[in-house]
Amino acid sequence: MEKEYLRQLLGSWEGSSRTWFEPGKLADESKVKGTIAPVLGGRFVRHVSVGTMQGRPRHGEELIAYNSVTAVFQTSWVDDFHMGDAILFSEREGTERGFSVMGKWDVALDQPRWGWRTVFDLVDADNLTITACNVSPEGEEALAVETKYTRTGE
Repeated sequence: MEKEYLRQLLGSWEGSSRTWFEPGKLADESKVKGTIAPVLGGRFVRHVSVGTMQGRPRHGEELIAYNSVTAVFQTSWVDDFHMGDAILFSEREGTERGFSVMGKWDVALDQPRWGWRTVFDLVDADNLTITACNVSPEGEEALAVETKYTRTGE
């Protein structure tokens, strides 16, 4: 089932991405294109995202896996905007229409790490929503990024 879910994500996608830096204050809304392709014979999938952030080019890459030993989805995310020179590692269980993973990111040296929860929701065969929330050290969640993809014929 989980490997089949990853196969359903394969293809070319485009849509829009919205970003919030503060709760309730939309900072950016822009077009985004993505491709999700198999890696190592389909053991993993690679999500490449290309768009803009406040008028500047933005690129991101994510490796996604389903770990059948621990029965969790795992991701590694890098981009040229949010993560700087760090890698966000996340993992957690599947959901009814995808998965929800949680990772931690560094705010500053000697500061508590913040959480980052990412949800992949395959609404139907041609619509994928990826939602990410910042999670404060106290556990408060705030919407940070919402990407709504539609599958393209490419």
